[in-house]
Amino acid sequence: MDRSLIAVILIAINTLSEAKTPNILLIVSEDNGPEIGSYGTEIETPNLDELAASGTLFENAYVPQAGCSQSRAAFLTGLYPHQNGQIGLATWNYEMFSEKIPNIINSLSEGGYRTGIIGKLHVKPKSAFKFDFKAIPNSNFQRKNMGLYSEKASEFFKSGGGPFYLQVNYPDAHRPFIPQVNGIPHKPLKASDVEALPFIGIDHPEIRQQTADYYNCIMRLDCYIGELLKSLEESGAARDTVIIYIGDHGADLPRGKRTCYEGGLRIPMIISWPKAKKNQRRKELVSTLDLFPTICEIAGLKVPNSLMGQSLKDIIHGKKPEWRRTMFTGYHVHSNHNPWPQRAVRDERYKLIFNPLSGEVNPGYEFTMSKKFMETTESELMESASDQVRAAYEISKKPPRFELYDLQKDPYEFNNLVNEPEHSGELKRLRSLLMHWQKESRDPFLYPETPEKLFHMIKKSGTKERKKIDYKSLFHKSKQSIE
Repeated sequence: MDRSLIAVILIAINTLSEAKTPNILLIVSEDNGPEIGSYGTEIETPNLDELAASGTLFENAYVPQAGCSQSRAAFLTGLYPHQNGQIGLATWNYEMFSEKIPNIINSLSEGGYRTGIIGKLHVKPKSAFKFDFKAIPNSNFQRKNMGLYSEKASEFFKSGGGPFYLQVNYPDAHRPFIPQVNGIPHKPLKASDVEALPFIGIDHPEIRQQTADYYNCIMRLDCYIGELLKSLEESGAARDTVIIYIGDHGADLPRGKRTCYEGGLRIPMIISWPKAKKNQRRKELVSTLDLFPTICEIAGLKVPNSLMGQSLKDIIHGKKPEWRRTMFTGYHVHSNHNPWPQRAVRDERYKLIFNPLSGEVNPGYEFTMSKKFMETTESELMESASDQVRAAYEISKKPPRFELYDLQKDPYEFNNLVNEPEHSGELKRLRSLLMHWQKESRDPFLYPETPEKLFHMIKKSGTKERKKIDYKSLFHKSKQSIE
């Protein structure tokens, strides 16, 4: 055969290969902040570290709200919780405003993708998401039969042709922190092996033990992700698959989950694609809201106009696009035990937290520090804390109207600068940015009465019966007032 003809054929083959619509594998872990090896934590996570080396690690990745259902609904719809309605846990009957809100699953299905989910969805209404394949739908906090995740994934990989989207939701590192399951990890860490996570600020044996058990969960997660990736490789689909790994929010420890602090909002995010750049670390402020437009662009689908994020496609290819310099987050409620309306904005250095109900005691603080989570009393825990850390916990307990932190000098947010005159300019600037975003996103909390009404509505409903709260009408009325 003529060499020129061979060259033409090879070019054509390569072109077709490049044009092939990629598969999407989205891996979501519970209550998992950036405490993995490749983010600088001294624990063994070889599979996740290898995944990071094969793609892009985002050093500054965030969720819009540090809660399970809220975070998941946000990346599935590309909208903030106050926009899609999933402001609290689905298990407490909080749900999206409408099943007609565009979401990743339906967009991909309409674009010719097979869609599947392994593990819990944790968003209501479930009818909004038209998955072709479902397995292990309930919470698995006791980590029973964890090998089933990769088995079901293998079944899905081999079940049909065409491009696929598979979302795999792992229960680690949700509470209870189980040190070892089926011999994994082989050698569980103990309190004496670790230091407490720095954003907690308390050096106490119980905190160190909880940190150790949290790390044990992360190491076990890494093992099961390794099994999943092996199943993908064995299916023959790995070379055509974009792999995305995220935590749904930070660790369920003091000043983590259910807060607007970095320990709750910051997550690991890794994207690996054989056709993209390898072994890069990026410092851009990115959000899980960016996943929907990213996946659409990778899949060659139209990006819905409603989305609040930006596509990461250029970044994972090593380019330097114009990018956001501010990040907005918030909080409403998790279960009915912990309503606490908040909004927050951060830039590359400073962070402002707005507490509309300043002067009230934050129920979320008492919930986290209760016997449900801590065997040691609060006063005993604080014996080992510095004066600055004690003051920070008092702020968390009864927050002022504003909290201002210099994340460059104070990355764990222990020193509130709001009353220091030399930072008045930063306070004014960030307040202005926050208000602009609230208007732009049609945030009901811009209407002063809404946070208070929501708070008391939830408190009145109680913490035993999981009855549905009519927060939808409250939010809609507030949004109308903005308009």
